[in-house]
Amino acid sequence: MFNHIMIGTNDIDKSKAFYEKVLGVLGVEGAMDNTTDSGTKRVFFMHDGNVLALSQPIDGEAATCANGMTIGFRCTSPEQVKELHDVAVANGGTSIEDPPGLRESTMGAMHLSYFRDLDGHKICGIHRAS
Repeated sequence: MFNHIMIGTNDIDKSKAFYEKVLGVLGVEGAMDNTTDSGTKRVFFMHDGNVLALSQPIDGEAATCANGMTIGFRCTSPEQVKELHDVAVANGGTSIEDPPGLRESTMGAMHLSYFRDLDGHKICGIHRAS
């Protein structure tokens, strides 16, 4: 359904370094830097047909995070959910909500972790329990 998710950042270099470490937990290797004709800098992380892009805002205004928005990364195990969270926090992210762990809901059992990246975007690590 989705082609890509692009989030704004106020420090493209710091954000790139943060996501290289965090997405490395999921097996993402490397990133592609891009500068548009107008000078806007962007970074693209590609993995398993998915794309996460970081971008300086094209309108020249400060990047802000969306209230109510969450980006969820699919993890392969409960341990990877925790590792994703822990690597993010170790690299300047902020742990939010409950500690990483198992949650029961009407959608079934899931292992979840939540953190905010360097620009305040809400990120989730998720593994659906079998």
